[in-house]
Amino acid sequence: MVEDVVNPAGEHSGQFGALGLHLADPRVEASVLGVLDRVEAHLRASVASADPLVTEAARHLLQAGGKRFRPLLVALGARFGDPEAAQVVPAAVVMELTHLATLYHDDVMDEAAVRRGAPSANSRWTNSVAILVGDYLFARAADIAADLGPEAVRLQARTFARLVHGQIAETVGPRDTDPVAHYLHVIAEKTGSLIATSARFGGMFGGASPEHIEALAGYGEIIGVAFQLSDDLLDIASESVESGKTPGTDLREGVPTLPVLYALAADDSDAASVRLREILATGPLVDDALHAEALTLLRESPALKRARETVRSYAEDARARLAPLPESPARRALESLCDYIADRTS
Repeated sequence: MVEDVVNPAGEHSGQFGALGLHLADPRVEASVLGVLDRVEAHLRASVASADPLVTEAARHLLQAGGKRFRPLLVALGARFGDPEAAQVVPAAVVMELTHLATLYHDDVMDEAAVRRGAPSANSRWTNSVAILVGDYLFARAADIAADLGPEAVRLQARTFARLVHGQIAETVGPRDTDPVAHYLHVIAEKTGSLIATSARFGGMFGGASPEHIEALAGYGEIIGVAFQLSDDLLDIASESVESGKTPGTDLREGVPTLPVLYALAADDSDAASVRLREILATGPLVDDALHAEALTLLRESPALKRARETVRSYAEDARARLAPLPESPARRALESLCDYIADRTS
């Protein structure tokens, strides 16, 4: 799932650049930042509970920060209608609460110890508390969605269903399906679905036309997948921690990301490709020497080149989905994200 870079102060300065998204119009940027500030205040109020423990645990990841990518897409989507419409901020809050809830559950599934630079909720409290707090956040999101109307409730519920299906698919594995197709399906369900609904909510509650709402939703689905795939590549190709984690973490943990799946499926007979398949077939690479060898081979492999081409294809597809939208600073900002994703792994 696309994770947010730590932004502990909850500040938005420089945030767009970290996402690769550029708002050239200062007035539009000020307006979008204003929406995000109101979202932040609403989020803090929304997770409060009569039980101090629930409040503390529910605010744990919220206070750890994040780029608020989903609320940002709501705010940008609303600019194709009325960006100051009263329901835009609550719609963004619904999306971010739903996202936060999934992170609590993900950390339990992954047995994670750290999230956004802080101890994960499951490690600080227990798995049971983390699961229940995630459930609480889902409930709060549904409660707010109810004030937005039946269609918002229906869309949030259907998005939640896709998230669950994606998690189940990831858990049980590809079974009889192609591993690459399965992996792309998981990303679309776990990541693309919520980003698509975020962009859709922006258009809906900003009062955009049906054609523009559909364009925004299509863009969100594809750009969400593209962003996750680009993170996969950075985990291998980056010499730094640009991806938010130590390079090669997925290899060490045995996570089958796109470059790995392409490498395993390849039939190249050269010595490097054969050796790479041998190493990857062993599973998690906890041995430092094997890990370093696999990372080196992957960085020079046709599989990584193919994965880069796949990411670029998704980024260009996302850009094409914006064609029905009128030329504007908001559309150019969304296009800039396509450029960023295509270029960050080149």
